[in-house]
Amino acid sequence: MKNSAVSMWLVEVPQIAPIAPYRSHVRTSSTTTKAITRIDTDESLYGWGECNLNFLPGLDLNRMRKQATEWTVGRDPLNISSFHRNCPFDSRLKSGLELAMWDIAGKAAGMSVAQLLGGVIREEIELAACMGIQTYERAGEIASLYVEQGFTTLKTKAGSDAQEDLDMVRGIRDAVGGRLKLRIDPNRAYTPQQAAELAKQLEDYDLEYFEQPIPAEPLSDARWLREQTSVPIALNESVVGPDTVMSIFLAGAASHILPDTHIAGGILPCVKIGHLCEAADIPCIMHCGHDLGPKTAAMLHIAAACPAYSLANDCTYFGLADDILKEPFTIQNGRMRVPTAPGLGIDGDVEKLEYYSIG
Repeated sequence: MKNSAVSMWLVEVPQIAPIAPYRSHVRTSSTTTKAITRIDTDESLYGWGECNLNFLPGLDLNRMRKQATEWTVGRDPLNISSFHRNCPFDSRLKSGLELAMWDIAGKAAGMSVAQLLGGVIREEIELAACMGIQTYERAGEIASLYVEQGFTTLKTKAGSDAQEDLDMVRGIRDAVGGRLKLRIDPNRAYTPQQAAELAKQLEDYDLEYFEQPIPAEPLSDARWLREQTSVPIALNESVVGPDTVMSIFLAGAASHILPDTHIAGGILPCVKIGHLCEAADIPCIMHCGHDLGPKTAAMLHIAAACPAYSLANDCTYFGLADDILKEPFTIQNGRMRVPTAPGLGIDGDVEKLEYYSIG
């Protein structure tokens, strides 16, 4: 079997409340921008992929499609290890193609991706509902809504102002008490000293973890921060591939690890990261970049097959106005079922792709 064609769509899908408007310390947005990839083969099988292109200037879909086509067509879609060894693209484009290859591999084998990864140990995946930075009052309202919807974990953006972060956390706890596990993510906004001061103030609010409050490097700063507080410190922007995770372990820099397919380069690197975390007895959580259907499917299969992905995985899927799948995922009581059909278990809707296309 050989790859015969590559199709790509640059799409922008609106978000709805309570996700939109989604405010971080960097920007506020109400849409998600993705590259959706489809690889066709000479045996009539095809696979879907997705990579995150939010907030990237100067996107040239034609150039991306040309690069992907010239390199991918004629290659074996089932040799994913060779793909990772030789593919010259940046991790985003690479991940979009790699997801599609896994989809093809599963269809060729008549197995779901989770089965290809070793088998399903979780038929449903618990989700962490996400929200942007909010006021004390609005944070409490959204937290209460998430409890009503059956979520057990909440992740918030943070980082514009330490007092604002503290007030937001207090608003959540005052509204729902301990009914939600709570994570906050300042996206590298603070110096180590600022993060340590805020972490000490957060100790009374029982955080599951404090995610990447400081710059990704040096890892010694994250190790120092862990020594200043009882709040667990998680790393996301410091996590790229398995090699960076090994460096984090050696530095003693994190209690939790958050990889993402578009940063690591696809499903296989996230699985390898999961194996490392399993061996180190450190929880792994799939990060979310306002994902549409193909990337959400990848998250579900990774978490279904890898023991280390034992906590609720980040999710904003419930905040999409629509998805580009023919049959969008459903969420019940804060959980998604793992697809059981061959491959990723999804199919893209070309009419929707054209409707939401911006490129």
